[in-house]
Amino acid sequence: MEPVVVVGAGIAGVACAAELVRAQVPVRVVDRGRRMGGRLASRRLDDRPVDLGASYLTATQDGDFAKVVDRWRTRGLAFPWTDTFVALDASAGGADGRPSAEVKTGPVRWGATGGLRSLVEALAGTAGVTVEEGAVSSVTATADGLDVDGATAPAVVLAMPDEQAARLLGEGLVRHREQLTRPSEPILALAAWWGARTWDGVVAPGPFHGAFVNGDDHLSWIADDGRRRGDDAPVLVAHSTPALAAANLEDPQAAGPAMLAALQRLLRIEDDPAGTYVQRWSVARPTGERDDPYLLTESGLGVCGDGWGGPPKVETAWTSGRDLGRALAARLG
Repeated sequence: MEPVVVVGAGIAGVACAAELVRAQVPVRVVDRGRRMGGRLASRRLDDRPVDLGASYLTATQDGDFAKVVDRWRTRGLAFPWTDTFVALDASAGGADGRPSAEVKTGPVRWGATGGLRSLVEALAGTAGVTVEEGAVSSVTATADGLDVDGATAPAVVLAMPDEQAARLLGEGLVRHREQLTRPSEPILALAAWWGARTWDGVVAPGPFHGAFVNGDDHLSWIADDGRRRGDDAPVLVAHSTPALAAANLEDPQAAGPAMLAALQRLLRIEDDPAGTYVQRWSVARPTGERDDPYLLTESGLGVCGDGWGGPPKVETAWTSGRDLGRALAARLG
């Protein structure tokens, strides 16, 4: 059998490939990035990895993904970060312009000592999944099955957002674009680092972990990367509003000063940072809802990721990839 081709080595693609490997179905994983991880991305800044994509992960109690997370915890790769964030409302502040602040508790959010990308790498390593770097230009249907840039495959998995998957569908598969219409919001991520922490206890009592931001034209979320990495480094990562990102997709660096000013204003940081970096995510977070856990056509085309089956989060992406991998293994094994 020619190998199943999985395009995209984020957590959904790797989870799908892992199931195929376990079922002894040949699989080839291709990703255009130099390293796997997808939107669980980190970049080395100020001599340490900083999470610039997904901010954390959660796991449904007693669910299958919780067992995976617990194995990462046992290996020292992941740890329970916090269940408490702050909600900042810039539209309901006082006369001094400071936003209102309310402490919010919720499910435990997990961080990763080596950055969230390291968890995808661990998932691949445990299952024996390898990834080759390369860009796929099109997937077409032929009399012999599916064709990926000239290579025949019994099935092809596109582990990516709908917009990206739809663009790859060529002759014989164009009709499936009608099933790939869930849009995603763009986001810009600003990382900024200082010589010392000054924001603990400023907007709420105790250590600062993160803040949901409402009513601000520039920011929607702030994460303390030192807290979620467990080293207390004075590093913050702020996510833009979708509107700001959409207006600056061609030149994301141009939005950096406005994002930094908003970050300093919201957390009352007076000093300028030692350095900053802006990351563009053109398709960051699916909007709307979809119940189907994945797409699998009669021709063997599959699509999976956090845009399938439940709220868009890391657990959803893993579950979608895992379930699609199992379905393909049952069909091809």
